[in-house]
Amino acid sequence: MEVADALYFGGMRSEVDLRVALRDGVSYLASGYFTPPFKVANITEDRRGRCLHLVLMSSSPGILDGDKQVFLVSVEEGARLWLHTQAYQRIFQCKMGAEQSMEVRLGRGAGFCWLPHPCVPHAGSVFTGSNKVYLVAGSRLIWGEVLTCGRKLNGEVFALSGYRMRTEIYLDGGLILLENVFLRPSVVRVESVGHLEGFTHQASLLMVGVEPDMEKIGACLAEKEGILYGVTEGPGGSGVVRILGNKAEQLFDCLNEIACMLS
Repeated sequence: MEVADALYFGGMRSEVDLRVALRDGVSYLASGYFTPPFKVANITEDRRGRCLHLVLMSSSPGILDGDKQVFLVSVEEGARLWLHTQAYQRIFQCKMGAEQSMEVRLGRGAGFCWLPHPCVPHAGSVFTGSNKVYLVAGSRLIWGEVLTCGRKLNGEVFALSGYRMRTEIYLDGGLILLENVFLRPSVVRVESVGHLEGFTHQASLLMVGVEPDMEKIGACLAEKEGILYGVTEGPGGSGVVRILGNKAEQLFDCLNEIACMLS
């Protein structure tokens, strides 16, 4: 049975809806709507800069059984948004499962960066995520994810029941990148050859419209110890980075360093 087949939503449904626009060369939050446990705060240091920095805060300890989270983000023509998270995202033990979906739409010349804190699936957790990003010519996207093995110090190394995160990126209506992370340790050993091969953490970075210098990114990652990485050029001027390691903070820092290089 697929992970999604096991989902029944008896928990909390939460929604965040953000629209960012450009005015006099400065990006601002044109409209914002959110329901508990979420709040959004402006943490932009340079208030005259083009990029708006918002942090998504949550009063919940993590994603609980039966939760359904929906995120909608619209960045209008010429505006820039870097959406941050507050802390590591914990997925607690589930019987019914939990779901998260995110839809992002960028206008011409708009930019969006999404590098959430690492995801920590607890033992027995079941989670399904779906992301769809719609770009047009001239849009800029930096999209990352760090997935951990769980609470390693508690002995919960890949003790999750199921995890799936599917990300689709469209450019002018055509699909250019698709990433599908699907883990079910009870069926396939995640540490085995052809999967993580002994590593416990993985990170991915998808880039579109930022003209990534893959050689420079590779040189940056080559200086890091204890990781295995690959960089690939994709269609439509896109790029993909995949990193394997054993420390969540290290991989999170790698993604942020690359994002700063591209900003």
